[in-house]
Amino acid sequence: MVPLAERMRPKTLETYVGQQHLVGPGAVLRKAIDAGRIPSFILWGPPGVGKTTLAQLIAKLLNKPFFQLSAINAGVKDIRDAIEEAGKRHLFAGGSAILFIDEIHRFSKSQQDALLGAVEKGVVTLIGATTENPSFEVIPALLSRCQVYVLQHLTKEELVGLLKRAIQEDDQLKEAAIELAETEALLLYSGGDARRLLNALELVANYREPGTPFVVTNERVTQLIQQNIGLYDKNGEQHYDIISAFIKSLRGSDPNAAVYWLARMLEGGEDIAFIARRMIILASEDIGMANPNALLLATTTMEAIRMIGMPEARIILSQCAVYLATSPKSNASYLAIDKALELVRSKSNLPIPLPLRNAPTKLMKDLNYGSGYQYAHDFPGNFVQADFLPDEIAGTILYDPGQNPTEERTRAQLKAQWKGKYGY
Repeated sequence: MVPLAERMRPKTLETYVGQQHLVGPGAVLRKAIDAGRIPSFILWGPPGVGKTTLAQLIAKLLNKPFFQLSAINAGVKDIRDAIEEAGKRHLFAGGSAILFIDEIHRFSKSQQDALLGAVEKGVVTLIGATTENPSFEVIPALLSRCQVYVLQHLTKEELVGLLKRAIQEDDQLKEAAIELAETEALLLYSGGDARRLLNALELVANYREPGTPFVVTNERVTQLIQQNIGLYDKNGEQHYDIISAFIKSLRGSDPNAAVYWLARMLEGGEDIAFIARRMIILASEDIGMANPNALLLATTTMEAIRMIGMPEARIILSQCAVYLATSPKSNASYLAIDKALELVRSKSNLPIPLPLRNAPTKLMKDLNYGSGYQYAHDFPGNFVQADFLPDEIAGTILYDPGQNPTEERTRAQLKAQWKGKYGY
């Protein structure tokens, strides 16, 4: 049976929910559609906000041949075959076909390179969909040939409106006497994803008794979805719960748990770049100066998995996870920047001490800009005790070294150098 989310897929822009900043009257993409001339573009937004639907609607409205590939299972040959077929249609249709690539961020550099010529020559109009920042995941040469349109999360009102419309309009639900008494649980389990929202509603509604009114309540939704969590929520709420368990295992120095949760994510089809990015953040936030090499290894891991891909990338990710889990921990740098930001916001625009100011002009020199600056390399040990903070906050400690061997040595060094100026 066709899922409810597919049955409810809008057929016109007027019934398309959300993204009015792009497709509403007078909006930038709407103008291009109305003019019949769209550029190649990338739709960047969270899951379930209408990226695929919008691409299909545009192809229908412009009456263009439509080719769809998923970056999960398409290779370079599939791309070339689609482009070749689109080229044939181009000759007969008098306009470029639309090539829609879902999850384009999963394409390797070579796969993205295969698109360049066809996009540049206008053989195809490319529409890419991604949940990841295209600045990081799409090669510059391809990105420069595409507009990027950002899709926003659907509002609570829009999501509830989808539920009500499904109950009123879907052929299989409108005769079922379904009353939508509460929606919070459905919204929670969907995570803002309209597709999961509608499929969750259908899952719950499947338990109705024929001829008996069915009231949708938070309690009933929670009970029924938890019974079917394996079928419904493989990548929804668990997406956030499992990455949370993974990060907390790394922070808690448990390599066994970290590798287990890593395996859960890999088996569930999680984006390996998403996992690597989270490890880069942890390497700085939770390890930091206790082991600066952690950030280097995590960053190298990101580059390595992009070059290698799955299934071998699992080994690289596992090595990095074990390294991070067994590394000494410190959040001192993380706390330091947050303290500094709080200080800046509470005491904004404090004057910069004259010795620290730049003096590129005679007037600035006459105003004593740079006067009295002591060049550290002119002093023994390349250090001189001077004032580098505004007078009002002089002596404020923002970086407080953590309790680990590396930062204990750093604390001793700072204490010896600053001799009581800071309270190390």
